[in-house]
Amino acid sequence: MGKDVEEVAASLVREYLSRKGLKKTIACMDVELPRTNLSINNRTDLRRVLHLESLYKKNKSEEHPLKSMLEMMVKERMKKGAEVKRSSLMDNRTQEIPAEENLPKSGSSFTEEDSSSERKDKDVMDQHRHRASLSEGSSAVSQLIAPSSADQTPSPKSSRSSSLVSEGERNISFSSHDGLFTSGKVGSSSERKSDDVDGQGSRTSKMRRGLMAGPITTSAQENSRRRPARKAAGSLSFLSQADSDSDRMKWTGRSWSLDAGHTESVGISSFETDSCGSVSSPRQETESDGSDGVQRVKSHKNKSAHGPRVDGLHMEGMALDDIDDEEDLGGFSAAPVHNSLPQLNLNKHPMDQQTATALKEIIFGSPVMCFSEEWKRQSFTFSNTHGLRYGIVQKKGGPCGVLAAVQATVLQKLLFERTSSDSPSERLRVSDAERTTCLAEAVAEILWRAGGRKRATVAVNSGRRLFTPVGHYRPDGVLETITCISVEGLDDLQLLLQQNIQQFESGPFGCVLLIVSAVLSRTIQMVRGDMDVPTSTLIGAHGYCTQELVNLLLCGQAVSNVFNDEMKLDSGNGNFTLLKGIRERSDVGLLSLFEHFNLCKVGSYLKTPRFPLWVVCSESHFSVLFSLCKDLTSSQWSPREFDLYYYDGLANQQEPIRLTVYPGSDVRTANTDDPDLIPPLELCISTRWTDAVVSWNESEPIL
Repeated sequence: MGKDVEEVAASLVREYLSRKGLKKTIACMDVELPRTNLSINNRTDLRRVLHLESLYKKNKSEEHPLKSMLEMMVKERMKKGAEVKRSSLMDNRTQEIPAEENLPKSGSSFTEEDSSSERKDKDVMDQHRHRASLSEGSSAVSQLIAPSSADQTPSPKSSRSSSLVSEGERNISFSSHDGLFTSGKVGSSSERKSDDVDGQGSRTSKMRRGLMAGPITTSAQENSRRRPARKAAGSLSFLSQADSDSDRMKWTGRSWSLDAGHTESVGISSFETDSCGSVSSPRQETESDGSDGVQRVKSHKNKSAHGPRVDGLHMEGMALDDIDDEEDLGGFSAAPVHNSLPQLNLNKHPMDQQTATALKEIIFGSPVMCFSEEWKRQSFTFSNTHGLRYGIVQKKGGPCGVLAAVQATVLQKLLFERTSSDSPSERLRVSDAERTTCLAEAVAEILWRAGGRKRATVAVNSGRRLFTPVGHYRPDGVLETITCISVEGLDDLQLLLQQNIQQFESGPFGCVLLIVSAVLSRTIQMVRGDMDVPTSTLIGAHGYCTQELVNLLLCGQAVSNVFNDEMKLDSGNGNFTLLKGIRERSDVGLLSLFEHFNLCKVGSYLKTPRFPLWVVCSESHFSVLFSLCKDLTSSQWSPREFDLYYYDGLANQQEPIRLTVYPGSDVRTANTDDPDLIPPLELCISTRWTDAVVSWNESEPIL
């Protein structure tokens, strides 16, 4: 039962946040308090579970209805609290009624002095009017009027209580404007206001306002003296009667009740309350008594007593503007991705110190090392420069290897894997929504590949510290706040990342979250096993990415080399050292300036990837080179010339850089004779296309 209550309460909060349009808050809540199969994602179902059908319908009938169920419930409780206070006040006033000999004689009338006193009290009443209006909320429909089987023999005390209400000629009205029951005299508005004054005035003042009534009269006598009820536009007036205490309003400890045997004379039909708290009302008609001009409500027995009924509350002259149940529900039940979270097969667990220590050891080599400010502040934020809106901006040096790998994968999704009739060049003119979607798909691709295409773990920032470090561990405010969410399906992973992509795109730790996610998806033990040297790290000296980290993001394995497969080195005495390389053709390739200097050998798996996208390692910096022609990496296509586009997130580019490559051409440039003047990027290109000549097409060469 406790768990059910927790889930319903969480669903109620989510419904409120959705109605208020707080989508980011919902996303954060889904991370810190994930949904389960018990969560309620349909507003109608939630309303049924909470038994709010009647309250919901009454709210719809108001001129300014509340949107969220939480607000309806809060308003209901506030009115109930005010109602309890009002009933307590009425009891106190009843006890303060003086002896009968001190009361006015029957038949006495108020003078003009009385009216003057009432006008003087008007200012006081204005201060209490709001309090009085709150005291009789829409909850009175289900609690104010209920059948009572109380004894109809009045006691002296009950007679005095009855006279308090009857002699004041009070009525009960329901206003269609604010949906509140109000109680007051059936006379001038000033008299009705006077009834609500706290018992602080003099006894004479109370008598003038009708709070201290005269002797009790019979029902027939009072009906003959009753004045016409003043009825506000769009409201229905119910006439009260003082036959006996059983006719009067009585507080039963939970609600107000009227005796069922006198409902017709009182003018209120028998209301019934079902198990859900809904009001069941018989059909009502209004008739006029020609003798005294009083409008009375004539009750008819309800022929249908099954299920909640509120048709009796649809009053004359009251317009009910229906509110579509599905209006504004786009943020709750049917649309945004974050509402599909309960359908995901998730395994959520907070970061602990043991895992955080192991992560720091594999990333830095020591648990006392921390992420630098350059890493903490780096996320995958896109450029707003015209023509470069597909590019991710790098703020400071260090995370370039991670950014280049993600940038190339984003271009893979944008140029070659999205269904569109636009040409590749037109696809580069991307909208905000499209590039965010491509980023989510790119991160999903990287993590799914790191998890062996069987599982993945997404690290998200919970916004609070989840463990208190002790011992040989230095906190940095990042790992201590991470919540890990594991999934075992690509669709679930993509959906989860769509829900949390803002943490990667604009969050303060976007780049760090990706590294942690990739390591945990691969598992720390397997990452350690991928490396040639167990003491290798993912972030090296000066905060730069190592080749192991770049390979983990590009190929799903944190191997230390870029050649194909494996290589055995004879270490003597029949011993061999196994060097691990790239095991299969990758989607995104790599070109390295180190190969030009014969410091490494890049294998064909990286040189000829599935898509014409390359991460370029040059001068201790990673950037991206790509082509719009997918056939460029095909072995059956050998163009005489082609274009490549270059993007460097750290170079503060203001326009695209287009290079024209002439592979194996006799064309020579002025820089050919002086190797020191050849841009390093051209040297990297020449490792893939031998003897290629590059034209910068009026762009300034990057030296």
